[in-house]
Amino acid sequence: MKMAKIGIYLDSLATARIHQHHANVFQLYIQELMTFAGIPFRSFDSADEMDAGDFDIVIAALTGGMESESSLWDFAERGGIVISFAGLPYLAARLGCRQLQEVPVGYASLSGEPGGGRPMRYFRARPWLHTSSDAGSLALSCEEDGMVRVGAADGAVAGPLLQTFRVGKGIIARWAVDIPTLIVRLQQGELPVYEDGIPAQDGSGALNEGILKADDQCQLDWEADRTHTATGMPYYEHPYADYWREAFMHQLLSAASASDLIVPFVDYWPAGVEAVAMISHDSDFNSDDAGRTTLEVLSECGVRSTWCMIEPGYSPELYPMIREAGHELALHYNALEIEQGIWSQEEFNRQASWFKKATGLPAATSNKNHYTRFEGWGELFRWCEEAGIQSDQTRGPSKKGNVGFPFCTSHPYFPIAWADEYNRLYDVLEIGFLTQDLMHPALSDTSVIAPFLEKVMEVRGVAHFLYHQKHIHELPEVRKALVTTASEAKKLGFEFWTGAEINDWVRVKRGLRIIGLGEGGRLRVEGERTAIAAYRPLLAGESSEGAVKRFGLPCVLLQVEFEGASRQQSVALSSLQ
Repeated sequence: MKMAKIGIYLDSLATARIHQHHANVFQLYIQELMTFAGIPFRSFDSADEMDAGDFDIVIAALTGGMESESSLWDFAERGGIVISFAGLPYLAARLGCRQLQEVPVGYASLSGEPGGGRPMRYFRARPWLHTSSDAGSLALSCEEDGMVRVGAADGAVAGPLLQTFRVGKGIIARWAVDIPTLIVRLQQGELPVYEDGIPAQDGSGALNEGILKADDQCQLDWEADRTHTATGMPYYEHPYADYWREAFMHQLLSAASASDLIVPFVDYWPAGVEAVAMISHDSDFNSDDAGRTTLEVLSECGVRSTWCMIEPGYSPELYPMIREAGHELALHYNALEIEQGIWSQEEFNRQASWFKKATGLPAATSNKNHYTRFEGWGELFRWCEEAGIQSDQTRGPSKKGNVGFPFCTSHPYFPIAWADEYNRLYDVLEIGFLTQDLMHPALSDTSVIAPFLEKVMEVRGVAHFLYHQKHIHELPEVRKALVTTASEAKKLGFEFWTGAEINDWVRVKRGLRIIGLGEGGRLRVEGERTAIAAYRPLLAGESSEGAVKRFGLPCVLLQVEFEGASRQQSVALSSLQ
């Protein structure tokens, strides 16, 4: 068995040229996608390094032009696997293809696993038309999968989603969409937040209330991307970013397995954990009685949660009670102007200092902004970094009509910066939420619980529900909804973690380094010893007995050996900034 050596090609000259024009290079986010999937890789920034790296697979995320694409062709001819995201324009003719007009928005699908034809929202597709009669084609064959549709899920077909060309001894696989850039847009928006979003026509999502917030940059369509429960509750149904992530990982692992290459990966969650649920609270109005009621309800449910504290907070005696019950204390930054809140780093720091003084903690691990207030692109994450806050929970729905997956993911993720910061990764883990205060008269009812949990379990993310202590205390129906949420999640196999625990696990996992395969196929890993689960896809002819599905593929659990390899001997799972 040979472990695949995967390289990510991000051309430094192309990156510098784009940044020189103050434009974004969100292709850099492929490193974060691979890191989060637990797949080892090494990045390089010049086509000259392709051969020196002894790679089996090259993910050509950003190439340097004609010469570098010619080098990719040569790499494939010698037996390598090349994967591109809507790129390689200089190879189109050699591959017997014609470049078609860019499609601004629509829905794409694949025919098989994972998802079996489910539509996935995209932006800026660049499909190719393969014409086998082209005399200039040097590709031996072209296999096509999926469809790119224009505008709507049933729109006109613009071309195939994925084309795989046989070139010499290897392959060149080209997606018609730029998956890393697309995922960034779905998760973080197209632009910085500086104006209200467009409201829903049915009155369920009045984003235009004059308050800037995270969902003003939601990239979904009120009509096409929402569905309704049996009781008429509207919600965004699909975690499209998670779908795209799974589709790419499936293709990468499948291509490797077809070449008898092993790609080991560290699973999303520790051994024995399929998916995680989370309850958080915002202490608006700071009623001590509401805090005590919430403690009682959580004790009955057997759930530990994250308490986001807004100034001036509870009476001092409540904080030890909350912590002794196993809950997390977090910050609830208030920048709501109608409550005299201010959007500024100075005010953020002042409230973070208040939190430390009030709770006696050295710092908050987590923050969630009051009313999901949000401005700009990355300033909140910069403020968190500088204040020592490691995780944020602000990106969630502010209205009844946009609950579900307005940011298209249930997974925690590290956001990417705008071009003014050279598209670096922020060292802040974002954990978005699905909905708040179910059964509140102005919000959704409990009919959304089942579909939310089903979708999150499907992609093995975090099912994060927000319940305010005030409503738990004052509204019996909301209190019952919290109990139902906990009960239904546990029935499906979710484990309840606090935000701090999710943050800790993700960071421990990122610190692991896969060194290689040892005797008997054991996975050699350097890093903190922890109960990880590591897998690899089955190769052709291997028995599927005992296999589990990961990224739509049958995978076998690997035995793991932790050892103290040097940094130079290991392949980093985390992308280096």
